[in-house]
Amino acid sequence: MTIQNSAVLVDLNISAWTGRKLDKKVSGEIDANKGTKTRAGNYHKSLLAGTNKLEEVQKIVSAVRVWHYEQTLPWSDSGSRLLPMKNFFSYKQTLSNFEGQFNNAVEEFIEKYPELVSAAAFQLGALFNRNDYPEVEQIQGKFRFNYVFMPVPTAHDFRVEASDEAIKELQAQADNVVNQRVAEAMKEIWTRLHEQLTHMSEKLTDLAQPRVSKTGEERYAQIFRDSLVTNAVELCGLLGKLNVTGDAELEKARVQLEKAISGVTADTLRDDDIKRAEVKSKVDEILKAFDFCGDDYGQQW
Repeated sequence: MTIQNSAVLVDLNISAWTGRKLDKKVSGEIDANKGTKTRAGNYHKSLLAGTNKLEEVQKIVSAVRVWHYEQTLPWSDSGSRLLPMKNFFSYKQTLSNFEGQFNNAVEEFIEKYPELVSAAAFQLGALFNRNDYPEVEQIQGKFRFNYVFMPVPTAHDFRVEASDEAIKELQAQADNVVNQRVAEAMKEIWTRLHEQLTHMSEKLTDLAQPRVSKTGEERYAQIFRDSLVTNAVELCGLLGKLNVTGDAELEKARVQLEKAISGVTADTLRDDDIKRAEVKSKVDEILKAFDFCGDDYGQQW
C-alpha cells in the first residue's frame, strides 16, 4: 500500500483576536520613569482585562492545536500535516466537535462584545482608548476556523510540456521528497514512543517520598501524576492509527508497552513496590530492544 492510499494531508487554520495592543505612550513613560537611554521594553494592554470571554475562545484554539499535532504527523513547512486514513474518521468527528465549540464561543463573545468594551472603559481607566477596539463588523473577521483535506501528491502529478528525461527527473525528485517526508513522519512517532518510555522509566526509578494522609498518618510512596499511565495508554491507541507505513517493529514495541501497562493504575505503581519494579523492568526492556537513536528508527538490535 502506498502513502497516497494510506493517508491524506490536512491543512488546519484557526485564528482568534488576541485582544492585546501595544501602548507606545505608556511604554515611553515607563522608560522615562526608569531613566533608560533607549527603548527597553514594550507595554501591551489587555484590552478586555477583567473578563474571560475572549480567553474561552483562545483556550479552545490552543486545545485544538495541541490535539491536531498529536493526531497527525509532520509533512511540510507550509503547515500541512499527514493524517493516516486509520485515524481519519475519528479525527474528522473530533474536529467537527471542536469547530462547534469554537463557533459557539465566538458567537457568544460577539454578542457580548459591546458590553465588554464598555466594561473595559471602567477596568482600564486612563489606559482605555476606544480606537483600540474594532467595530463589531470588523471583529467578526478576526475569528476563523478553516480546514481542508488533500491527497498526498504523487510523482505522476506533473502536467508540464517537457522532454521525457526532464519529466523523469522531476518525478524522481518528487518521489525522493515524499519518501523523505514519510521517513520524518515515522521518526516522530518513534520519538514520541521513546520520550514516553524514558519518562516512565525515570519516574518509576524515583525514590519514595514521605506523604501524610488525611488522618495524619505518614507513609512513603512514589510521587507522580496519574497521567504517567493514562498518557501511555492513549499513546498505545494512537500509535496503531499513526503507523502509516505499517512498520512491524513499531507495532511490536507498541504491543509490548500495551502489555506492560495492561490492568495497571497509577495508584498501583505508587503503592506496590513489586508491581512498580515489574513495569519498570518491562519498560526498560523495550528501551533496550529497539534502536531509538539511530537513523533507522525501530531497527532491532
